Amino acid sequence: MFLPIPQDVHVTELFSLKSQVAVVTGGSRGIGLEVVKAFAEAGANVALVYRSSAAAQDIARNIAEENNVTVRAYQCDVSIEKDVLQTFDSIARDFGRIDVLVANAGICYAGAAEDFSPQQFRSTMGVNFEGPWMCARAASKYFKQQKKGNIIFTTSMSASIVNIPDKQAIYNASKAGLLHLARSLSIEWIDFCRVNCISPGYIATEMLEGIPEECMREWIALTPAKRMGKAHELKGAYLFCASDASSFMTGANLVIDGAYTVP
Repeated sequence: MFLPIPQDVHVTELFSLKSQVAVVTGGSRGIGLEVVKAFAEAGANVALVYRSSAAAQDIARNIAEENNVTVRAYQCDVSIEKDVLQTFDSIARDFGRIDVLVANAGICYAGAAEDFSPQQFRSTMGVNFEGPWMCARAASKYFKQQKKGNIIFTTSMSASIVNIPDKQAIYNASKAGLLHLARSLSIEWIDFCRVNCISPGYIATEMLEGIPEECMREWIALTPAKRMGKAHELKGAYLFCASDASSFMTGANLVIDGAYTVP
């Protein structure tokens, strides 16, 4: 087993994604949207995968025009295997190849574990755990053919800690499972792709809409940085993982949480 060795080039070239094809799920808003922007700015052609967004096509077109690359939007429910396989086949057909997958789509239901319905449990696991697995499996077919690929899972600091004061045991479990899946795949698939995780802390995105103000104040009080992160602050980390700048890194987890998990 071995990892390919890239050429020794100028450091700015290490971070280039020129001519590569990247797939980003959950790419129409929040963290995923910033990843799409980052990759396009670095020269990649991007497949923006979304589940429900009236603006996705316009977003893709605007990013493409701003960066002189190709960006196309694909509607897909990542928890449905048939949709995932059809979407990846369409992407490979449209772009000719797939080089990078960012499995970023996720949902979170907050509530006491004993009150969780079986449907909520299945929905959380379907999007947060099964979805990334099915996307990774679909991408691996192309990575094997090319003998090179790159997978980045968006996990969460919640994979490693228990959030307070909110209750989200099932979400935490889904992200912990995804983190260990990534570590396992990094060994099983080391011959043809790298697999890493990025675990954000509290990031101010649309996912937090509806969260009580007092809860967010407590999150900030528990974060040594004394603020939430902005989605654009993660762009560099995703680009690092996607590019040859991280060529010897696989099975790793970058925690970006304003030092929440440090104390």
